[in-house]
Amino acid sequence: MAKVLVTGGAGYIGSHTVKALGRAGHEVAVLDDLSEGHRAAIRSVPIHEGNVGDRAFVDAVLAAERPDAVVHFAAHCYVGESVTAPGKYWRNNAVATLSLLEALIGANAPVFLFSSTCAVYGEPKRGLLREDLPRLPVNPYGRTKAAVEWMLEDFHRAHGLRYASLRYFNAAGADPEGDLGEDHDPETHLVPLVIREALRGEGSLRVFGTDYPTPDGTCVRDYVHVTDLADAHVRAVGRLLSGGEPVRVNLGTGRGHSVLEVIRAVSERAGRPVPYAVVERRPGDPARLVARPGRARTALGWRPRHSGLPELVDTAWRWHEAHPEGYGE
Repeated sequence: MAKVLVTGGAGYIGSHTVKALGRAGHEVAVLDDLSEGHRAAIRSVPIHEGNVGDRAFVDAVLAAERPDAVVHFAAHCYVGESVTAPGKYWRNNAVATLSLLEALIGANAPVFLFSSTCAVYGEPKRGLLREDLPRLPVNPYGRTKAAVEWMLEDFHRAHGLRYASLRYFNAAGADPEGDLGEDHDPETHLVPLVIREALRGEGSLRVFGTDYPTPDGTCVRDYVHVTDLADAHVRAVGRLLSGGEPVRVNLGTGRGHSVLEVIRAVSERAGRPVPYAVVERRPGDPARLVARPGRARTALGWRPRHSGLPELVDTAWRWHEAHPEGYGE
């Protein structure tokens, strides 16, 4: 087994991946500044608290840990905020990642997993999204992620860096064992927002537009259980450590669910309708983002096992019901 350093490992997807890597027998350490993550989410896993863009700090961590692979989650991920504060996103998501990559080459740590996104595709017009489609992001968040993907290609050619770009679709759900869940501030993801409305009745749930060219007029997204995403990272680490070539893969199910379908699924779990208000569209929201997931099956042997909408909602519901204040930090 390998030593794996996980940046942003105290965050939502990061903490689930830390647990999966440990369960697979890897020796795991976390690098996180805890600005958006939670120490409680990584339990007893060693943590180096600091910023991934601090080159001296990162060099010291790499010297201490001597990892065989680095899994990189540390990034800002709010699309709307990226539009109003692009410098924050370019500095953290792109410039800090460049510094990390240079540190890895200097430390002879040539295996890198990158937390990418379907936002690199921009606003596709139709069909399932394939990895060979052009990268045409429409917001600073997506552009920073696409920029890192291009960096990785250059570092592979110049330095032999072995990498995987894992393009997530909509992460959702919670650890089936109840240890981990989703705790963001602010929360922008649909599933926890609907569950919060069902549990607390705050009257704050909004549906942004019902006039999209979809069956019920609301946006359609490909929801992937966070435990399935964590499993894909374990498989990608194994591929790269065994000498596999770099790869870009979609992590999605190939099936989309609309906003109203998600609200209905939570309503069924709650045993009562969840109220919502319809408001104007948000700028830049594509009508439909659904993956063609075949390459992940071929390259990683990965198939989502927990991503059916009822199980996804049930695990998230149980987490939020048991943790009304999240991690309580």
